[in-house]
Amino acid sequence: MKALIVIETCFGNTEQIAHAIAAGLRSGGADIEVIQAADAPTPQGFDLLLVGSPTHSMGLPKAATRHQARAKGGHPNDTGIAEWLDALTSLAGQRVAAFSTITGGIFSGSASKAIEKRLRKLNATVVGREDFTVRGTEGPLADGEIERARTWGTSLT
Repeated sequence: MKALIVIETCFGNTEQIAHAIAAGLRSGGADIEVIQAADAPTPQGFDLLLVGSPTHSMGLPKAATRHQARAKGGHPNDTGIAEWLDALTSLAGQRVAAFSTITGGIFSGSASKAIEKRLRKLNATVVGREDFTVRGTEGPLADGEIERARTWGTSLT
């Protein structure tokens, strides 16, 4: 299986999760590429596409929330998952999964839910969605989340 993981990250937590998912996929024999959305190609020739992002203001990061992350010491790119998905015209028949990092709590929202919605509008076949908890805006990841991401990756092979 050949898989592509496209991510957006500001403080590195989503990237850590992406690499753990990749490790799980590799353990199942998959060939994986992890790439930032700002540099991501059109996802052609992949058996599985995974899309991940931090949750900002209960959804996907935007220019204003990236600016806020930068002000808090984060290192976001100027564009991310929302812009990358907006540039796609169709993912018909493509197997996809969405994931995000969240701070937890009842009012945190989920970028993975927004990603899943956009992927469905592109006619993709959604095979999974998962959220991983961070402690506060900058992190770190909550205990056990790296292993949970690896296990989830294994389950997708």
